[in-house]
Amino acid sequence: MDQRIIDLYDAYTHGHLDRRAFMRRLARLVGGAAAAAALMPLLANDYAGAATVAEDDPRLATERVAYDSGKARIHAYLARPSGSSKSPGVLVVHENRGLNPHIEDVARRLAVAGFLAVAPDLLSTLGGTPGDETAARDMQRTLTPEEAIQNLLDGVGFVKAHAAGNGRCGAVGFCWGGGMVNLLAVESPALDAVVSYYGRQPSSDQVPSIAAPLLLHYAGLDTRTNAGIDAFVAALKAGGKDYELYVYEGANHAFNNDTSSRYDKAAAELAWGRTLDFLRRELAG
Repeated sequence: MDQRIIDLYDAYTHGHLDRRAFMRRLARLVGGAAAAAALMPLLANDYAGAATVAEDDPRLATERVAYDSGKARIHAYLARPSGSSKSPGVLVVHENRGLNPHIEDVARRLAVAGFLAVAPDLLSTLGGTPGDETAARDMQRTLTPEEAIQNLLDGVGFVKAHAAGNGRCGAVGFCWGGGMVNLLAVESPALDAVVSYYGRQPSSDQVPSIAAPLLLHYAGLDTRTNAGIDAFVAALKAGGKDYELYVYEGANHAFNNDTSSRYDKAAAELAWGRTLDFLRRELAG
């Protein structure tokens, strides 16, 4: 697909364009309003094929859970290996469209790999993630970073205290969630590891508060997010922080999301292998 279309769609999904402006610009790129309307289903996420690990996979136990955060009740999807052994915990933080079938599948992938995965729905305070991804995105814009981080801090506590866990907790986040886990690393001394996929970087003056080791994945074509890498790396080095950073050349933002038109299989598989190795190393009991 034309990179100009992908960049335009990225601007739309991240709130830099409203739908009317997006469709007008898309129509100019593809030759008219009818062509733009026909292209939209190809750009939107296709959740019908989201399950790479089936919900009823016998290797797993899954359930809907909830935990308290302030005066709110945060609902979450939990997946863990079946059996009684204690597993390292991972908080899975969704993109800017709420807890959808793709993120639930990511939780199951982690469970198959031996982790207790908890994916909170950070739209719980607004009634929960709706089925329409545009509505979910619009709802998520109303969340304040402070509210989201508090809900995640309490999520870390929930994971670390879970009876099926080994007492350790990492976090992995994608897109908006990638930025949130970077901020969570700033705010949570209890966090044991962080994996951020194409996430916005914290400011340099926040970096000294980071205690957890970081694994940072960025897409080579994602100029918007990548603009903050150099300052982030300089602050990490200055603070002597433990981090690994990889840039996947030729890949777009959201390259890990296999329900997205921006999915890059090679980059996703390489990054996922690195993610599992990192989490196994850092979260071993």
